[in-house]
Amino acid sequence: MTTVQTKQPQRIHPHKFTLWVAMGSIVMMFAALTSAYIVKKNQSNWLEFDIPQVFWYSTAVILLSSVTVHLAAKAFKAREMGRYRTLITVTAVLGVLFISLQWLGFQSLESRNIALTGARSNSAASFLFVITGLHMLHVLGGVIALLVIFIRAYSVKMKNYSSLSIDLAATYWHFVDVLWIYLFIFYNWIG
Repeated sequence: MTTVQTKQPQRIHPHKFTLWVAMGSIVMMFAALTSAYIVKKNQSNWLEFDIPQVFWYSTAVILLSSVTVHLAAKAFKAREMGRYRTLITVTAVLGVLFISLQWLGFQSLESRNIALTGARSNSAASFLFVITGLHMLHVLGGVIALLVIFIRAYSVKMKNYSSLSIDLAATYWHFVDVLWIYLFIFYNWIG
């Protein structure tokens, strides 16, 4: 009697599938917001202004954080736990630095009398505030996920060597990085 082995299809982990669906939803939200920005820009009362210089620095920070989270995932898979802990810590710190720099950018606009909200605000500044603020919230969500992983990395009790958590966090982190690059290019050259 001959035994025939059939290859089972590779299934995606449910958490990874959920993450990809969520990222698809986030892409659609930001596509809608940037489309509304373009439509609104054609109105006569649109205020033209340069984005703050600090946004360039925050872009460099988030790009660097994408490198550190990638290296952290590699270190985890190589079981280099000391290096992994250090790189996860650096990534979380860079995420907080990114959010702080974005906030400084908003303060820079306010100091140039470009109101982001309220009666004095213009829709151009308000759109920048809402779109960038939503991105900051998504980065904050990533920082929280990194902090959970950070706590687990330093936990003596936990000896789980599944890379699912770091893979999910790294995928999401790269996503918010790419999303910011899109927004940065949009603000500087498209919008």
